[in-house]
Amino acid sequence: MNLVTRLHRQFEHLVRELAKFGSVGAIAFVITVVIGNGLHSGMGVGPLTSNGVATVVATTFAYLANRYWTFRHRDRTGLGREYMLFFALNGVGLVITELFIGFTHYVLGLSGPLAYNVSLVIGTGVASLFRFWSYKKWVFLPASAPPVDPASGLPEAPPPVRADAPGIHRANGHAAPSPRLGRPLDAPAEDYAEI
Repeated sequence: MNLVTRLHRQFEHLVRELAKFGSVGAIAFVITVVIGNGLHSGMGVGPLTSNGVATVVATTFAYLANRYWTFRHRDRTGLGREYMLFFALNGVGLVITELFIGFTHYVLGLSGPLAYNVSLVIGTGVASLFRFWSYKKWVFLPASAPPVDPASGLPEAPPPVRADAPGIHRANGHAAPSPRLGRPLDAPAEDYAEI
């Protein structure tokens, strides 16, 4: 098996997730550009307000598409909790994009449609990296994550470990689970040097 095939198998799930996330992001970006440019260039609304309104509309679309398509295989921890966190993290992403637009418009003094759209593209790219990472970390939790308390939105404490359970050893007078091996000892070792 060659290196490319092994890498593909190892990262196949992440690549699929990134492709779906990118597709949703591309559509949300088109929504943002169309509404933002319509408000800014067409109706004379300020650049930050235009982008803010467009981002709220695009964020609602992006949440629904990511929840029910991109990250549908992940645990659902409550629509209210996910939606609020999603909007909060998109707020951070919006601030990132607004910094690029504001810097271009107010600091550099570039106020034409081209400058607006270039700063929007760059700011959105940086904000998208933050969003992908933060959604996976805090919004769409993996199936193996501890359950989330619906009232607080925080992970619940893991169940206590029984001192007499199999696989428990004592360290410093306290019961602790034994460290697990990555594979059984009798399984053949793979030759990692072979490429």
